[in-house]
Amino acid sequence: MNPVQSPPLALSLYRDIARADWARLAAGMAQPLTESEVVQLRGIGDRLDLAEVREVYLPLSRLLSLYAKATQRLGADESAFLGDEDTTTPFVVGVAGSVAVGKSTIARLLRELMSRWPDTPRVELVTTDGFLYPNAELERRGLMDRKGFPESYDRRALVEFLTAVKSGAKEVRAPFYSHMRYDIIADAHTTVRRPDVVIVEGLNVLQPAPSPNDVAVSELFDFSIYVDAEPAHIQEWYTERFLALRQAAFSNPTSFFQVFADISDEEAVQRAAYFWNEINLPNLVENVLPTKHRATLVLQKGRSHAVERVLLRKL
Repeated sequence: MNPVQSPPLALSLYRDIARADWARLAAGMAQPLTESEVVQLRGIGDRLDLAEVREVYLPLSRLLSLYAKATQRLGADESAFLGDEDTTTPFVVGVAGSVAVGKSTIARLLRELMSRWPDTPRVELVTTDGFLYPNAELERRGLMDRKGFPESYDRRALVEFLTAVKSGAKEVRAPFYSHMRYDIIADAHTTVRRPDVVIVEGLNVLQPAPSPNDVAVSELFDFSIYVDAEPAHIQEWYTERFLALRQAAFSNPTSFFQVFADISDEEAVQRAAYFWNEINLPNLVENVLPTKHRATLVLQKGRSHAVERVLLRKL
């Protein structure tokens, strides 16, 4: 299966910034996180360290803070022009990319970093996992083997949630997903109370609308990030993470994947290869990767998990 390549025309819309040049943007910025804090933010299999935070994500958080401030200022100016009360709403950032590419760690990290900038002290994070249909509904629809594909999400509920956020609602609730149980938890919610910034992380958040009359989730973003890497590298990371989870979360008696806790290393590698080749790679190639060119910014990772280039869409 050949990975989809972004068209040259789409790539020409971006500034292509090498890691060293991007890192220079951090000159003079104080490192707000300690090593222990970075370790706590790091997901299983990620190799995030203080150097990566300082050289890649600190300048990115500052850029996002500038975008948020400019958007808030524009909203206030528009309200003044119309003679209305200032109704500036949260700045919404989307983070997309493959399974195991590290987008969840990046989203958590950006939440911490952005909250340290004076213009964006209140930052919330919401994952689209909460908008997956419950397992019972996926079973009813015959979609359990396509969990993570666009059709496995309640897209309408996600759009309604983000519309409420962007409309300035005082409190908006999102469903809660348990990775341990691999299912939505009834009566559990993530609550967003009109913060300065909302980060929305998920596989398919840059998907176009399914029909011309529908609203795309990405239309409700003020800024979007795509975390990119070669599929072969992501497969390596996915396998490493699967093996690590077998020794950790999978061994929990309440885990949906507890059945994999006692299999051999060879069997675990084979099982990870099956999940990757039959589910995650097809979803990446068919649905996730083709949306890369829709992002405001692309982080290109190398085999070591480190970001090597940054593509920033030209204004």
